[in-house]
Amino acid sequence: MITKDYLQIIFDYRDGNLYYKEKVGKMTIGKKAGGYNKCGYYNIDINRVKYRLHRMIFLWHHGFLAPEIDHINGIKTDNRIENLRASTKSQNLRNSKIRKNNSSGYKNVYFDKKENKYIVELRTDGKCKRIGRFKDLELADLVAQEARNKYHKEFARHI
Repeated sequence: MITKDYLQIIFDYRDGNLYYKEKVGKMTIGKKAGGYNKCGYYNIDINRVKYRLHRMIFLWHHGFLAPEIDHINGIKTDNRIENLRASTKSQNLRNSKIRKNNSSGYKNVYFDKKENKYIVELRTDGKCKRIGRFKDLELADLVAQEARNKYHKEFARHI
């Protein structure tokens, strides 16, 4: 099991990256550790096991691994410690960006053809919560933003 102490022996942290400070295998001292995976995250190999870089940076600083590590600004390659926070799976999902298949252009807002209105819904505590129905899209977006602030708190993401 990887520990904070072990990470701090073999790596230095600078600006969201880990750099080798000891020769590990073929790695050179001072070389930046890791590379991108096909999902766009940065991975590093430690003792022939792949780890997500942001998880190792969080462990390097805090000494524990949370169930999830959230990138506050939503940029999964921004691994600066000030951009990382412990979260649960549901909190991490609350901070997700607007989905590509979203047809309204606004998060948590969709158009109901039967009612001819915009519906505001969001998930909280594992349940779908319908906030309201609106004729006006901009009003629906404002209500959705307020609902995210109320229910998702610091994990609310509006874009």
